[in-house]
Amino acid sequence: MIKVLVTGANGQLGLELAVLEHKFPNLNIFFTDKNTLNIVDFEAMESYISTNKIDVIVNCAAYTQVDKAEDESKIADKVNHLAVKNLGLIAKMHQLKLIHISTDYVFDGNSSIPYAETDAANPQNAYGISKLNGEKALLKIDPKNSMIIRTSWLYSEFGSNFAKTMLRMSAEKEQIKVVSDQIGSPTYARDLALAILQIIPAINNEGIQIYHYANKGQCSWFQFAEAIMKIAQRNCLILPITSAEFKTKAKRPKYSLLNSDKIQNTFNLEIPNWEDALRECVLKLEVKY
Repeated sequence: MIKVLVTGANGQLGLELAVLEHKFPNLNIFFTDKNTLNIVDFEAMESYISTNKIDVIVNCAAYTQVDKAEDESKIADKVNHLAVKNLGLIAKMHQLKLIHISTDYVFDGNSSIPYAETDAANPQNAYGISKLNGEKALLKIDPKNSMIIRTSWLYSEFGSNFAKTMLRMSAEKEQIKVVSDQIGSPTYARDLALAILQIIPAINNEGIQIYHYANKGQCSWFQFAEAIMKIAQRNCLILPITSAEFKTKAKRPKYSLLNSDKIQNTFNLEIPNWEDALRECVLKLEVKY
């Protein structure tokens, strides 16, 4: 039995891991959130890991409020950087496997082809900077059997996310304006959760590895919204606007498509297309909205 600690268990990914737990009887998963385990507290983390004889850490904990991070960069740094450094040190000290979740927002968005793991990071906002600093801390510590998984545009039936927001707004409004000049791949958190649980026993690398995981294909936020309306059979009109017209405090990358070939080939994963994944999620969400 492999003992797995999941931090940030009340976030989208943590809750999806809990949904899938029953399919993996070889894993004994401990779900914690900031109220039950403070990952910024090194001693508390180490004590928990030693007491429960943890073998694997899956770090889903993160400060993810992109615009708010512009004003709360120190708080974002504490969770996305300093806490991650703690996890890296503990993983190395106790020879644990570590999976840390990062983001496409470490890139500047100036590419025209999907970002590979080896491409230079250049975040354009405080959130992206804090996540990159967490990555850098792990790379410096370089714990064995550890990995960083960057993902993009995460959504699920849990938490707050774009898919749920669109469904809620479409019930209240006749039309919604959505940005059409930012390109990426929406990623269903359940697909990522399944991939994580599948690869845990197979992790075997000397130092840290970076992987990308996003659903196949690409779209703009506008196309994403249109697809949601089509699947849910809503009459709400989606209107395309530019990033310049849609003012946000934090700058977003114009292009943040991730190349997921490395994780797919290394662990022999099947990665669904974003439209198929979206259909599966929206049909679950329709009951609630």
